[in-house]
Amino acid sequence: MATTKPTMNFQSGAGLNGETVPELANGEANRNGLMHHLAEEKQTTPEIAMSNILTSLEDSTFSCSCAKEMINGGIDGHLNDCTVRNNKSSLSDTTANVKGPKKDPLPKDEEDFLKAAFQVIMEDGVRKGRDVTQKVVDFHQPDELRSLLDLEIRDAPEDHQRLIKHMKDTIKYSVRTGHPRFFNQLFSGKNTYALAGQWLTETLNTSQYTFEVAPVFTIMESVVLHKMRDVVGYTAGDGIFCPGGSISNLCALNVARYRYMPDIKKTGLFGLPRLVVFTSKQSHYSIKKAASVLGIGTNNVVLVNCDERGKMITSDLEAHVLRVKAEGAVPFFVNCTSGTTVLGAYDPLEEVADVCEKHGLWMHVDAAWGGGVMMSPKYRASRMRGVERSDSITWNPHKMMGAGQQCSALLLKHENLLQHCNEAKAKYLFQQDKFYDVSYDTGDKSIQCGRKVDVFKLWLMWKAKGNQGYHQDMDAIFDKTRYLVEKVKAREGFKLVLDEPECSNVCFWYIPPSLRGKEDEADYKDKLHQVAPKIKERMVLSGTMLVGYQPLGNKPNFFRQVFCSPAVTEEDLDFLIDEIERLGEDL
Repeated sequence: MATTKPTMNFQSGAGLNGETVPELANGEANRNGLMHHLAEEKQTTPEIAMSNILTSLEDSTFSCSCAKEMINGGIDGHLNDCTVRNNKSSLSDTTANVKGPKKDPLPKDEEDFLKAAFQVIMEDGVRKGRDVTQKVVDFHQPDELRSLLDLEIRDAPEDHQRLIKHMKDTIKYSVRTGHPRFFNQLFSGKNTYALAGQWLTETLNTSQYTFEVAPVFTIMESVVLHKMRDVVGYTAGDGIFCPGGSISNLCALNVARYRYMPDIKKTGLFGLPRLVVFTSKQSHYSIKKAASVLGIGTNNVVLVNCDERGKMITSDLEAHVLRVKAEGAVPFFVNCTSGTTVLGAYDPLEEVADVCEKHGLWMHVDAAWGGGVMMSPKYRASRMRGVERSDSITWNPHKMMGAGQQCSALLLKHENLLQHCNEAKAKYLFQQDKFYDVSYDTGDKSIQCGRKVDVFKLWLMWKAKGNQGYHQDMDAIFDKTRYLVEKVKAREGFKLVLDEPECSNVCFWYIPPSLRGKEDEADYKDKLHQVAPKIKERMVLSGTMLVGYQPLGNKPNFFRQVFCSPAVTEEDLDFLIDEIERLGEDL
């Protein structure tokens, strides 16, 4: 279904300095033309102009009958007799002209509690959480942990001293995911700027659904999503932050189905043909879950074969598409993976795009894990060439880019589809007669109502690092991956699952002395299968580090070490190898 961007008419053709701007006077919000006009005016680049305009929101106030001068990834929206005034205006004062009782809005006892709580967070949570001499986890079995914690909710309130103790206990018995030797999941580390961003959004406690209650964050989300689409290579499109990659994938599948069969929004599944989804055998399980939730059914998710490196085989994909068509079903959605969960494989996007274009299929890229490589000019082309040909992409900055949990973006090449697919037009929330530009009330694009602000931590971190900082971070992650690969290759008793991993997943077996040279024995794989779980048990109980393990196909259990944090050092990786050997050499 083709979509067009609605024309936004300007009643005034005036620019920021009162001159006539052709793009405005003609009644067309030509974003690129206007951005370049502003860039020329400021003698700077369009991107810097955009940043300067954002900054001006903090330093200026607006007087306009409709207050409709806004920003959408640059300049979008319309001016309605609006003049920008400097910050000397009385309206820029944050104090409301309202009489109130003369009392401190933050009582002294609450202020003291917050200061004490912040001290606990800084010392026990942040500082100790990054200290390599501290345990990654102080593990206790569930029943024992329950007895160590005072979890009962009582009728009487507890004093602040007890509350502070509860906070300290919670940190003490939690896993320190910011620890430099936490390698267990596809997230780790704790970026200082992202953490500060999380603190601020928790303090403001708003919902990212209307400009009315989240004016700064709705504009910021528009700008950041536009920037992310630029990184992907989309020249236009849309996007939304979702609560995790699984929901981003679900929303992508839902909007793709709506594009093919828009009547489903009203009529439901009744009378529809059998719809079929394709994804690789090593893709994330969220694709099957999404098919189940949306009523497509897991039996209609076709698992495409992968090569020995875990990459989708496109000839097998096309063979399945042809088979499904011959059966009278309707293939419509192909999910590619950029960074599979276990091996870190990148599907061949260019080849998949050829198949999708040939058969008219929606191409989605699940880059929740490996999408960070798009920030590296050095590694991007060899991993994600062709990503700009996709229809949608899931990208989780809380993984390889280091933003805190959670931060997941769904980006689309197509405009307006999210709105049309998901909108319910609740009149108590999305009124169309508000006095500002209601295009910034983006909540109806989401399947949620209340939506947590996930953009600020990413924006603040990106501001602090810049593109150059992320280039360096991604290169550091992949350089450390190479270091560990060479260490494993050179160390007796260690064997790589893949000699040359594509992502920062380094998968390997530790083979204790008792099993070396016995690969031909009938029970070799069964015995090797038991090694990783036993080492992991000892590892967790000692608290020295955390590394994941899993089987894959007919391969026995192996360790999967993943890099998310550029702060990991070569000394940490040396410790990883030494510690696994120490914990398992007697097995």
